[in-house]
Amino acid sequence: MDSEDVPAVVPAGTVPEQADAVPDHAGGAAPLTAVLKQWALDQIPLPMALFDHRACAIAVNAAMERAMGRPERDLLGLRLGESGPDLLLQGLGPVDEVVARVLRDGASVPYEAYLRVPGESREHAWLLNLYPVKDADGRIRAMSVAGVDTTEQYRARRRLGLLNEVGLRIGTTLDVGRTADELAQVSTEHFADFAIVDLLDAAVRGEEADPVPPGGETVFRRAAQRSVLEGCPESVIPLGELHTYTAHSPPGRALGSGQAARYTVDDAHVRWWAADAPERAHSMTRHGVHSKLLVPLTARGVTLGLLILARHRTPEPFGEDDQFLAEELASRAALCVDNARRYTRERANALALQHSLLPHRAPRQAAVEAASRYLPAHSRAGVGGDWFDVIPLSGARVALVVGDVVGHGLQASATMGRLRTAVRTLADVDLAPDELLTQLDDLVLRLDREEQAAGGAPSGRNEGAGEFGATCLYAVYDPVTRRCGVARAGHPPPALATPDGRVEFLDIPVGPPLGLGGLPFEVTEFDVPEGSVLALYTDGLVEAPDRDPNAGYELMRAALADPDATLEDTCDRVLRAVLPGRRADDMALLLARTRGLDAEHVATWELPSDPAIVSRARALAGDRLADWGLEEAAFVTEMVVSELVTNALRYGSPPIRLRLIRDETLICEVSDAGSAAPHLRRARVYDEGGRGLLIVAQLTERWGSRHTGAGKTIWAEQALPRE
Repeated sequence: MDSEDVPAVVPAGTVPEQADAVPDHAGGAAPLTAVLKQWALDQIPLPMALFDHRACAIAVNAAMERAMGRPERDLLGLRLGESGPDLLLQGLGPVDEVVARVLRDGASVPYEAYLRVPGESREHAWLLNLYPVKDADGRIRAMSVAGVDTTEQYRARRRLGLLNEVGLRIGTTLDVGRTADELAQVSTEHFADFAIVDLLDAAVRGEEADPVPPGGETVFRRAAQRSVLEGCPESVIPLGELHTYTAHSPPGRALGSGQAARYTVDDAHVRWWAADAPERAHSMTRHGVHSKLLVPLTARGVTLGLLILARHRTPEPFGEDDQFLAEELASRAALCVDNARRYTRERANALALQHSLLPHRAPRQAAVEAASRYLPAHSRAGVGGDWFDVIPLSGARVALVVGDVVGHGLQASATMGRLRTAVRTLADVDLAPDELLTQLDDLVLRLDREEQAAGGAPSGRNEGAGEFGATCLYAVYDPVTRRCGVARAGHPPPALATPDGRVEFLDIPVGPPLGLGGLPFEVTEFDVPEGSVLALYTDGLVEAPDRDPNAGYELMRAALADPDATLEDTCDRVLRAVLPGRRADDMALLLARTRGLDAEHVATWELPSDPAIVSRARALAGDRLADWGLEEAAFVTEMVVSELVTNALRYGSPPIRLRLIRDETLICEVSDAGSAAPHLRRARVYDEGGRGLLIVAQLTERWGSRHTGAGKTIWAEQALPRE
């Protein structure tokens, strides 16, 4: 189709007196109709253009001239896609292929084009439609293009797409610093050349952020910064450093008002920044920053920090769309930061609770050398329901305990703390292992009843099932007799590794888990060779859903088989060999290497039931202290021996036994076959007795009694004299 075949364009505002006849489909002539069609084409508000078979423009309307910012004479003859250097065709391919699809195949081709209109800083989005122009016989004679400005829809889609991306990229972890960096990265990738995230120092530490003072300085920490330039050369504050903004500075005003603010960086603005921080103003001038956008980070009514955006490579200043987008980003990021801050605070509280509940280091003693490991099921939370303890008992004995509370997290940790405190309290009474577990079982039942009375039983829970539940193993080792008594409540059996390299899991009768009630526990005693290792653990160490139940025990047996390894090394080896790769339960491990007290540390005498033996007992004790080089302790020790032996003669039953133990302290024990528990009493002025135990309590650091299978033992401890 040649250009002369197309009707001449009639100038707007004129009506020709006589127009060339244009054949219509009826074969007649309609010159006025042709003119009206031309006027309609010229006055339609949608940009339109007509192209010949070579895709060269042969006619455009006024709306197209305005859209292209050029008159028709400059556009005629230009091929499709050559209308301007800023025209971008999306998904079209070469122009020849586009023209072929329209002119040859008669197809209508829609596509999007992006064009920067002269005089505007941002490009416009156009939805164009290319369609064939046919004559009365249906032959394709030309190609027409009509466009609709879809800039607002395009920007709305872009914002939604970016916000959707933000939802996937910001807040991927519960880490305040990581969240701030994700916000800065997204900002520089899409609409900023330089981004800073400053957070209140309290928010970074996970503490409650105080309200921003209206007239004072606020301490910030540089949490993140990103730039289109390598190394963020625009920044004058190192990452992680503390700094302040005064109330009259641009950041201070944005924080005070709680509203985002846009600034054009002119000389006055630079001087404004220089008044607060000269180095910041110098950086702005050096890098050519021309536009800034400040957005407070606010979540749940609390200001957490500030997002500062700058442009120096992008020529356009920040506009309303940019501000709206930045506010949306800041709002979502602030919520993520607040969640991370709350998590940091709660985790710190949980770790402090766990730290206070678990033993930090076993007290130095002669009975055992201990080492331990603890791993919660969820390492990020850092808390769980497993626990272990090493409790010094009277007579240089030691209690070893390990337990496992049902569940994970803070609730299980709190329950664990209550049970651990109860075990320590019951251990101070010197209960036998089976009696202690019976008392602990009653406590768990009482806790469950209190929980049900306070909040009611959860719906759907089986009747009779406890809200609280736990397993426990309690062992008492005596370094004098080298015997150990163990009872367990639904807990895995302990392992014993002897110095000759043999490892066995002890056959201890298993009682019911704590919280069932009404069922007995049994205690088993066995000899422990000196230098053996007792291994107490929870089921989270040896059991795994994807492993044979016996496999973990065999791996543990092999890991404990080296008698020459230190306990710390053995703990690490057990964890490496036994611990499952995917853990679903908390894990606790306690290793205790036993020691023995020989005749150089223990002296025992059987005493007849004769009042005259009291002076003899004092003499025996004094002689032994002299052999031990503890003459300075002789006076107090002889006084204690005298009172305890006298008490046994008066209120107890034979046989009577006196024992001195030199450990970390000097221990004096007097045993008899009586069952009456001793107690302090207030003696009157003229009473001849009743002051013995009071004297013992005043002279020693601590004293007490414990029941045995043959009666009772009254003991007292005093500090060894300083060398």
